[in-house]
Amino acid sequence: MALAHAIMTALIDNDLSGYELAKDFEASLGFFWRASHQQIYQELHKLADKQWLNKREVSQSGKPNKIVYGLTRSGRDALASWVFESSKMQPAKDELLIKLYNLSEENSQHLAAEVAERRQQTMRMLYLYEKIRMRHYADTAALGVRHKGVYLALRAGISQGEQFLAWCDEAQAMLSALQDKRGAS
Repeated sequence: MALAHAIMTALIDNDLSGYELAKDFEASLGFFWRASHQQIYQELHKLADKQWLNKREVSQSGKPNKIVYGLTRSGRDALASWVFESSKMQPAKDELLIKLYNLSEENSQHLAAEVAERRQQTMRMLYLYEKIRMRHYADTAALGVRHKGVYLALRAGISQGEQFLAWCDEAQAMLSALQDKRGAS
């Protein structure tokens, strides 16, 4: 998926400034697609050049004017066409998994600590996902069509997080057993 499609998706309901878009992106689509503020701003300019986004200047008192972006008809059409294209599964890029290929008795304690930290990070993420789910998606029958799609993406994140927690527990048990064996030697 191109970052362009994620940005256009974020602009479906509201026109936003680059700053507002970057903040909203971090709190929703950013859970599934990473982009820096700089990448977002660069892509906004490209999309405006393609005339898939319009931009307008909004005056602000005591601050510099801001540029607000919104989807154009051709941008909506491009986004609608993209939805019908085949999706590609992205392989995971996770340093911890590569480090585990290098597991030894000497580094098992350190890697166990990394797994424990990753478990804590996942717990925090799941807490946030559940908070969002309860606040905005508790009654799935009452959701509009597009919001049902957002709910399904959120559920995928929750399911993946729960699966990762189970893996962390298995990894910690195995790494603890290594440490116990090392201590007994």
